[in-house]
Amino acid sequence: MNFTRWSARLPGTQRRAAARAEHTVSPDRRGDGSVPTARGEQLTDDTPRVPAVDELPVRDVLDRVPALVALVHGPDHRIAYVNDAYTAAFGVRPVGEPAREALPELDELGLLPLLDQVLRSSKSRTVKSRKTPGGRSYTFTCTPVDASDEKAGGVLVFAVDVTDHAEAAERLRASERGQRETAVTLQRSLLPQELEEPDDLRIAATYQPGGTEAAVGGDWYDVITLGGGRTALVIGDVMGRGVRAAAVMGQLRTAVRAYARLDLPPHEVLQLLDGLAAEIDANQIATCVYAVHDPNEGRLVYASAGHLPILVRDDSGIVLRADEPTGPPLGTGGWMHASGSVPLGPGATAVLYTDGLVERRDQDLDEGIAALSRALAGATGTPQVVCDRLVRSAGVTADHDDDVAVLVLQHPARTGHDSDLFRNAALELLGGVEAAPRARAFASGVLTSWRFPTELHDLGVLAASELVANSLQHGTPPMRLRLRRTDRRLIVEVTDGDDHLPRRRRAEPADEAGRGIAIVATIASSWGSRRTPGGGKAVWCEFALPRTT
Repeated sequence: MNFTRWSARLPGTQRRAAARAEHTVSPDRRGDGSVPTARGEQLTDDTPRVPAVDELPVRDVLDRVPALVALVHGPDHRIAYVNDAYTAAFGVRPVGEPAREALPELDELGLLPLLDQVLRSSKSRTVKSRKTPGGRSYTFTCTPVDASDEKAGGVLVFAVDVTDHAEAAERLRASERGQRETAVTLQRSLLPQELEEPDDLRIAATYQPGGTEAAVGGDWYDVITLGGGRTALVIGDVMGRGVRAAAVMGQLRTAVRAYARLDLPPHEVLQLLDGLAAEIDANQIATCVYAVHDPNEGRLVYASAGHLPILVRDDSGIVLRADEPTGPPLGTGGWMHASGSVPLGPGATAVLYTDGLVERRDQDLDEGIAALSRALAGATGTPQVVCDRLVRSAGVTADHDDDVAVLVLQHPARTGHDSDLFRNAALELLGGVEAAPRARAFASGVLTSWRFPTELHDLGVLAASELVANSLQHGTPPMRLRLRRTDRRLIVEVTDGDDHLPRRRRAEPADEAGRGIAIVATIASSWGSRRTPGGGKAVWCEFALPRTT
């Protein structure tokens, strides 16, 4: 085998030869002063001549190269040469044998089809970081040699050991996987493990972390029963990725639950969250929607801090987009949030979601929201079915590049027997002290018609009497007594025009007042009070209904 002829076709040989030709000093210019005199005196006939690259023995050079070198020729890639490094790595290889039989390591790595391709196309190909059966990793470069004749042509296989780089990359990937799994575990542990189940709503939610190449974000959702039949719903998104975003999300979610217990209007809850978000981390902001559903009003009252609009589909299939009002994200400070409302009557479905569901790099955000609206218009069934259909319609897969959180709530339209389990009755409290006996008689008649057991009937009448008496003494008109039953509880609520919230206190033996709220708190399952949007307050208590088989 003429290795001098083969070496002339190695990659870069022609370029180096051309470069040498350009820089060779012509004989007629050696004495023109371009070379210093002292140097010129050293150029004697006794100076040893440095051999040109073309004159170097190719076999000796290739045998000393630390990389693996193999030369094959012909359509069946018969071995023409393997260097010492190749022999040390894979053992002695018989010259003249086909590669499929004599080079099984190339066959196991799937490189034999690559040799065919290089021989046919006369173009070099490189395969990065292939792991051999011995555990070492190599990057293989296959270069055509003497491509003028495919039958006589060959391929030079040049393999560089990249085991250290491959192992370092694998350690880095393993570390990133570990960090991502930690973030996903933290994220899921901070989300509600089981959604609370309000009496008047049916709710489902889903959380889909980003794919393996995406760091976990700070998406979250929550459902909070406020008492008195009201329910708070929240969804948010902390900007940023990784464990830090998940940790900030957990703090915000805990704060939302604490503020929700104050039973404040949605915009006041966001106002408190805004200040807290700046204290947690001034460099991270979050978007959030906080909404409250009151079955007595049939509306969803909400406030938004830079979050995407709520979508509501009514019982006729028309989708409403609740855009206003909205404010800047949490953590920016200096903004007064405002509350808005959207109808959510029987038969309606509402969707709260994060940007991972509708935001794509190749389309406008409004287009994604419009597509979600169309999908919601045709999505029917239970909240979980609607939730799954919306996620599928948005093209969210396991390798999605962003977190996705979706919260679906339905206010079911009840008919037949179910409608008998959900009843409302209200009485305007007119006049002075004579309103108290009328309220007791009204409560007694309603509870009797609802066929409550005697004990529950008496407790309900007592609670209504105490709340009405407290409102008559400390409140201002207009006053109203409302009784509501669901399939799980009896709710007694009294509203009036005074915004001073009552509190439970210890009455001394000589006190003639101060025992009404204490009595209610003792006999009821729970009680509470809140300020109403138009001014005034509402005081309520609940009694759990006995379970029936």
